[in-house]
Amino acid sequence: MRKEVKRLYESYGVDISKALNTLKNTPISLHCWQLDDVNGFENSGDLSGGIQTTGNYPGKARNFEELTRDLDVALSLIPGKKKINLHAIYQTGKIVERCNVGIEQFEQWVKYAKERNLGLDYNPTIFSHPMLVDGLSLSSPDENVRNYWIKHCINGLKITEYFAKETKQRSLMNIWIPDGLKDVPADRFGPRLRLKESLDAILAGYKYDKKVMDVAVESKVFGIGVESYTTGSNEFYLNYAATRGILNLLDTGHYHPTENVADKISSMFTFFNRLAFHVSRPVRWDSDHVLKLNDDLQDVADELVKCNGLNRSYIGLDYFDASVNRVIALIVGARNMQKALLKALLTPWHLLKEAQDSYDHTRVLSLQEELKTLPWGEVWDEYLRRQNMVSDKEMYEIVKKYEEEVLSKR
Repeated sequence: MRKEVKRLYESYGVDISKALNTLKNTPISLHCWQLDDVNGFENSGDLSGGIQTTGNYPGKARNFEELTRDLDVALSLIPGKKKINLHAIYQTGKIVERCNVGIEQFEQWVKYAKERNLGLDYNPTIFSHPMLVDGLSLSSPDENVRNYWIKHCINGLKITEYFAKETKQRSLMNIWIPDGLKDVPADRFGPRLRLKESLDAILAGYKYDKKVMDVAVESKVFGIGVESYTTGSNEFYLNYAATRGILNLLDTGHYHPTENVADKISSMFTFFNRLAFHVSRPVRWDSDHVLKLNDDLQDVADELVKCNGLNRSYIGLDYFDASVNRVIALIVGARNMQKALLKALLTPWHLLKEAQDSYDHTRVLSLQEELKTLPWGEVWDEYLRRQNMVSDKEMYEIVKKYEEEVLSKR
């Protein structure tokens, strides 16, 4: 990196070394399900419950060995601190009924993570299963169905605590359910009362160690087959999380297309000590496209930095694209998340805030535009060098060679 770049940023009061150090210590949780189209290892059939992956690019992982081999390639090409985000369907060893998935089924993952100094996050898998009767789980009118998934989530608390204590890194368990109705419901209140009671039963079912883990609930505005009513709406989960001392996870694809998820962050930090995110790129709806370095992603990164929220946030990726090389998709998304964070860390927010607080909105406008042409790309290249990582161009060439030698032969 040229000395002129360092001096240029210093003229704005920005310490490049401090920004790079913060970036490398901000963990990004990589979603393993990008590598196998959310199939998991249960071999339980097609996706259901509002989950859909499109594309048939060759070479998807089919088992633990193939998936972790692909993960190792991705990990070697993604700078900074990393975690792996798992779903219950990625259980290994003896495959058991979903409600019985426990610590034993994830011992192999913990061994993998510890060998690589990775943290682990966990998600109960409440989709693609026969016990989703009429697409309902924790809000079902059938008590047997609700109890099945309550048990699954209670076991998830134990698994997540196990992850945290074994890896010595804080872990998140996130609950998302597909429950809802295709057409205008006759009863909106009943399902939400049942969901509240189910979630209360989960939290009462195991007293997890709050010093090492968090629990989050994840809302959605609508889904495939539940276009008219989603039981776990944003309003429901925001109130539930606030009254139960847990987190309300913000998925950037789970809101109306005209909503700005970044605008929610400062409001959330006003009342919550920690936040959790699933970062994806919606195209018209929750389509889970690979992250690009666009304005929406930059807005989220900017708010996280402005609110001093990086050390109080779980940043997890969540997209699944089967139309492109899956390993490259995972790497590109992770690098773009870090690029957005770097740009935010290189922004002199103190100058912008001073101008705003002194009512100098002309200065705010002028400075915002002035900063857009600063040579942050050179700082990104310096970050890659310090992390002993190859460039974006070289990354593509390495993974394409891996595709020729390994993926294309599956």
